[in-house]
Amino acid sequence: MRSFFYSVLGYFLTPGGLVVMAALDSSLIFFLPLGIDFAVIVLAARKPDVFWLYALLATVGSLVGAAATFWIGRKVGEHGLSRLIKPSRLERVQERVGNSAAMPVAALGIIPPPFPFTAFVLTSGACRVNAWPFFTTLAGVRVTRFLIEAGLAARYGRRILAWMQSTVFQAIIGVLIAAAVIGTVASAVALYRSTRRSRRIGRGAPGSEESQIRNRRRAATPP
Repeated sequence: MRSFFYSVLGYFLTPGGLVVMAALDSSLIFFLPLGIDFAVIVLAARKPDVFWLYALLATVGSLVGAAATFWIGRKVGEHGLSRLIKPSRLERVQERVGNSAAMPVAALGIIPPPFPFTAFVLTSGACRVNAWPFFTTLAGVRVTRFLIEAGLAARYGRRILAWMQSTVFQAIIGVLIAAAVIGTVASAVALYRSTRRSRRIGRGAPGSEESQIRNRRRAATPP
């Protein structure tokens, strides 16, 4: 099992894996705080000559994942947000998004975890924030963040790579992998349950299509 986890980690520490991790990092279910930042730093430390490339790849993946989350927000609408975001957090996020334009909200993407930026992306989609300025700003702040991280890693790469060989680093990685698996599974289960529950409620609601069909059938059935 340990070798499997480390093989998965090794995949994410490749150019293709970096794009995938960046996309997952902006999704609703993936849970690995600072995972994308860690991947950018390690890859840039290994190959400092192309540190800018890893920053661009991470930005592309991040935009893809954010676009999917934004689209989900558009589909569920404001009334469906309570199924995907905790009510205590949703109220604060809606207030911030409702009082801001697309660019200021997207600029929050430069803040690293534990800031819940995915919730802002989802809510922005549900509130029908203008997509073009939102994603243009998001691209700018993301590439800035990743370029700073990659540039520092390229400069101090030797120290980073030496630390990666230590027992402490390997223990930290083990804990992070376990947290990622547990958190991702828990998030996926919670999302599935909330979606399934909302479907049952919607089917039984007086104004739902299925409810209307049942009422028509009852009315047509002779007593």
